Amino acid sequence: RGSGTYVISTTPADLDPLGLQKIEDKMALALDLVNVRLMLEPGIAEMAALNATPEDIKKLRELCDQVEIRIKNGSSYIKEDIAFHTCVAKNKVVEQLIPIIDTAVLMFVNVTHTRLKEETIMTHRAVVDAIADHDSIGARSAMMMHMTFNRNMIRQLMKEQAQPPLS
Repeated sequence: RGSGTYVISTTPADLDPLGLQKIEDKMALALDLVNVRLMLEPGIAEMAALNATPEDIKKLRELCDQVEIRIKNGSSYIKEDIAFHTCVAKNKVVEQLIPIIDTAVLMFVNVTHTRLKEETIMTHRAVVDAIADHDSIGARSAMMMHMTFNRNMIRQLMKEQAQPPLS
C-alpha cells in the first residue's frame, strides 16, 4: 500500500507455457522474444506463401484490414495483431509455438507503446500480398522487415533507458 502502481498478470498459464511473465526485465525479454521471432516467423511466412489456400488468403486480408482500421481509429489492435500472426502460422508444429508468438506480440506492443503503427500496417500488407501471390521469398522478406522494425525499436528503447536523464 502506498508503494506504487503494480501490474497484475492476467495471462492464463496455458498462454504463458514458458513462464515468461515471471521475468522481471521486460525490455530484455522483449528483445529475446523478437530475436526468436526473427528466427522463426520469416520461415513461417515463406511456408504460408507456398501453402496458402484462397480461404487462408481471404482471412489474412481481413485480419490485415482489421489491424489497419483499429490502428487508424486509435483503438487497441493487439487481439487482431495476434490473430494475424496466428493465421500466417498454419502448420501443426508451428501452431504449438503460437502462445510464444502471442506473448511476444503482446510484450512488444506493451514495451513500445505502439510506436510502429505505420510500419505495422505497411509490413503486414506486404506479408499478405506476398502470401497471396505465393511469393515465398517476398513473404520471408516482408516478415523479416516487420521483425527488423520491431527489433530496432526495442534496441532504441533499451538505449534510451540506459542513458541518464538530462538535468
